[in-house]
Amino acid sequence: MRIQLLAVGQKMPAWVEQGYKEYAMRMPAEARLELKEIASAKRGKNADIKRILDEEGRRLKAAIPKSAHIVVLDVKGKAYNTEQLAQRMNDWMHSGQDICLLVGGPEGLSEECRALADEKWSLSALTFPHPLVRVILAEQLYRAWSVLRKLPYHRA
Repeated sequence: MRIQLLAVGQKMPAWVEQGYKEYAMRMPAEARLELKEIASAKRGKNADIKRILDEEGRRLKAAIPKSAHIVVLDVKGKAYNTEQLAQRMNDWMHSGQDICLLVGGPEGLSEECRALADEKWSLSALTFPHPLVRVILAEQLYRAWSVLRKLPYHRA
């Protein structure tokens, strides 16, 4: 299974790139995690947020691999504890489909992207800066995989 993380935004701070890479490289070949950065729309004073979301949404949609199971990161999505996420990951691994995680920019995702979702996942009721979400996602996916493989990384 391949897990592709499509995230709006490029040129992240070094700490974001290092944090993401640290956990992505720990993922095994059976659950490979790949990041594809999607260019942000231009923002300026009095920016048209709907136009920005639509433009970023079109770019995200164009990057989604064919026949992937689409998981949208959304504050209104389903929240999982670690063991539940591990079970969800196990289900994904046995589905025979690649997984595509969609992460929006500062304003979130377009309605068109939300409508594409096979499922919606909430990391928290809190709002995180979108660059940080990459790091959290990579770490939580590695943690879930380590639970499945009974590795000592997760100590609950």
